[in-house]
Amino acid sequence: MDKKRGSFSNKMGFVLAAAGSAVGLGNLWRFPYLAAKYGGGIFLLVYLILAVTLGFTLMITEIAIGRKTGLSAVGAFKTLDKRFSFVGYLACIVPFIITPYYCVIGGWVVKYFAAFLSGQGAAAAGDEYFNGFISQPVSPVFWFALYIMITAVVVIFGVEKGIEKASRIMMPLLIVLTIGIALFCITRPGAGEGLKYYLLPDFSRFSATTVLAAMGQLFYSMSLAMGIMITYGSYMKKNSSLEKSVRQIEIFDTAIAFLAGLMIIPSVFVFSGGDEAALGKGPSLMFVTLPKVFEDMTLGNVIGAAFFLLVLFAALTSSISLMETNVSIIQDKLGWGRKKSTVVVTVYVLILGSIVSLGFGPLSFIKLLGLGLLDFFDFLSNSVLMPIVAILTCICIGHFVGSKTVEDEVEINGAFKVKKFYRIMLKWIAPICLVLILFFAVSEAMGWIKV
Repeated sequence: MDKKRGSFSNKMGFVLAAAGSAVGLGNLWRFPYLAAKYGGGIFLLVYLILAVTLGFTLMITEIAIGRKTGLSAVGAFKTLDKRFSFVGYLACIVPFIITPYYCVIGGWVVKYFAAFLSGQGAAAAGDEYFNGFISQPVSPVFWFALYIMITAVVVIFGVEKGIEKASRIMMPLLIVLTIGIALFCITRPGAGEGLKYYLLPDFSRFSATTVLAAMGQLFYSMSLAMGIMITYGSYMKKNSSLEKSVRQIEIFDTAIAFLAGLMIIPSVFVFSGGDEAALGKGPSLMFVTLPKVFEDMTLGNVIGAAFFLLVLFAALTSSISLMETNVSIIQDKLGWGRKKSTVVVTVYVLILGSIVSLGFGPLSFIKLLGLGLLDFFDFLSNSVLMPIVAILTCICIGHFVGSKTVEDEVEINGAFKVKKFYRIMLKWIAPICLVLILFFAVSEAMGWIKV
């Protein structure tokens, strides 16, 4: 068995793959929904400030840990400080929970892409189309299985020939499609009001919940606290600049989220006559409202097909990184080869994902904490485990291992320009922010607070 660890061929390969991981469904439906709900332009401004402060701190920490140790999360934390080995295990649980249900949603995207591509956009825009589809016992499982097979094929080819090559193709196409659709949407008659709402900060709408919502979105959007950036960092060559790479990943991720807002907010404003409530949360926006918007446009099937192709690329780059993290954990822990590890992970995802998919149909009677299967796994991973892992990572590196470990790794490629700022963020500001995110997310999900 070849135990040599794979690596990205160069800095751009790493940046595109890591940016692809960060750019996912959260950018394309969660960001526009939150931007609309929390004040448009003011939310956008707060998010941008947090991206270059909190987001930078957490991402550079994880990538540096991965590159320094050359291991996935479990081995990385054990190598740094045995007392924090459990953090690695907590981190590795996250992608194992997220991958199955994320791929279920990926299957929905494939289904809608196929519907618009085949000229069935009018049917897809029907009031009962989405609920009718996901409640079936066979169709959603079929599309989910197709999606996971595409993901597995990329992962089985490895880091350079699989993940990097796919990212080099999909990321540029994703950017071109996003810009093209955004330009089309903002030039529609009546889109000006939505554009004004989205781009111009209204400081009267600023509140603590705006900041907390922006922090939460940033945290989920950048693939933090789930072992992905540690895994990708372990594949990063020593001659690549960590600081510069993280800035480039942030630019990619934030730009796609920004452009998604340009696509969606003005379009829905036009369609709904300026009703912000039309920007519903999650599936209701992506699979119910937007198909109606496309159907209302000239060349609706073409625009809808292009949009869902864009969403498919974004979803795939994230699910590839999730599966790769699972595979890397098994390789490091059990010493298995890539093919065997990928097959085992794929079978696991197919089984659990099929159960989650059926949670909208034959298994809809199953409720955990009052939530359906997909919502429960989303709550457990995003609202509970990820903030806890991030808090513990800051404590481990900031107060036990020492921030110098990360600083030295960054300075292999030159001066760490924001070293003092990083140290303060890691030790004090980031943990406080993360505790607030945890409290806010859990309280909202459990219905303790209404926002």
